[in-house]
Amino acid sequence: MKSPGLQLGLVQVYTGNGKGKTTAALGAALRACGHGLRVYMIQFMKGSETYGEIKIASRVPGFTLHASGLPTFVDRNAPGEDDKRLAREGWARAKEIVKAGAHEIVILDEINVAVDYGLVPWGELIQLIEDKPRGVELILTGRDARPDIIDRADLVSEIREIKHPYQRGIAGRRGIEF
Repeated sequence: MKSPGLQLGLVQVYTGNGKGKTTAALGAALRACGHGLRVYMIQFMKGSETYGEIKIASRVPGFTLHASGLPTFVDRNAPGEDDKRLAREGWARAKEIVKAGAHEIVILDEINVAVDYGLVPWGELIQLIEDKPRGVELILTGRDARPDIIDRADLVSEIREIKHPYQRGIAGRRGIEF
């Protein structure tokens, strides 16, 4: 099916300390695919096959998901060599995908955290935002979005945690948190 394309792609940011940033981006992806748009999602710092979106991605027409991380958490103060390598590979792919303009929606999941941890150069992310093709919608997720990224975005939603089951000792649930 030929994609209808986007006349104007904007920049969206989903940030904050609450649950739902990736979920919001996935909702946008599902909606876009339903209209025949092509979506490419790169998940930084995530690599577990247990994530539901990784399991289903190949069955959603027009949706491509690339996990660029290990199934373990990254140590903010001492990222491992594999964490650094996977982030570099994911970042190189992100730049190629955005520049090519073949996907109307490009989601860089947890990119704000990857920048905060020093795994992706923030200046290069700013340059990507400024140079993205007109018909590409860029969605950036992750807590701690830098002010200069927020300033350049067209839509910013801060997802704030008010209450979470973790606070009551309830572990992450398959199909809900992952």
